[in-house]
Amino acid sequence: MRKFFIGILFFGTLGLQAQYGTLNEILNRLEERKGINQNLESVNIDNKKFVFIKDAEDHTERDFIIIKGNDATYVEVFDDKATGESSSNVFTGDIVRRKNIISLRADKLENKKVPLPVTKTLLLTRQKDILYLIDVNTKDRWIDEASYSKKK
Repeated sequence: MRKFFIGILFFGTLGLQAQYGTLNEILNRLEERKGINQNLESVNIDNKKFVFIKDAEDHTERDFIIIKGNDATYVEVFDDKATGESSSNVFTGDIVRRKNIISLRADKLENKKVPLPVTKTLLLTRQKDILYLIDVNTKDRWIDEASYSKKK
């Protein structure tokens, strides 16, 4: 009886080690999808343009973040579906980058100081060789314009 329990214990631990390898692979893929555990410090984001498009019932919103060194431009473009008119806001400011986290603070609207700046905290991530910025607060995904406009 004792040998039987020791045998079950021995073969059970071998099975757990095999499952651990599979579970570890699944967790690695999930972490990559969320942007965790990626070392993207060496990725250059200078002169990059990231795009976010949101479609609502009455309008379409296109937002752009253009990064040039430590300076950033944040552009909001609203397209009214009923009238076909477009309006835009152009904010300028700066960014601070720490590893994969990018903090954007746009405190000027068309070169005039605004009392409440637009701030975004973004996580730089890569999935299938495409760069994304994921808004930490809203989970919005900003895609690198060069990634989706490549010729295939």
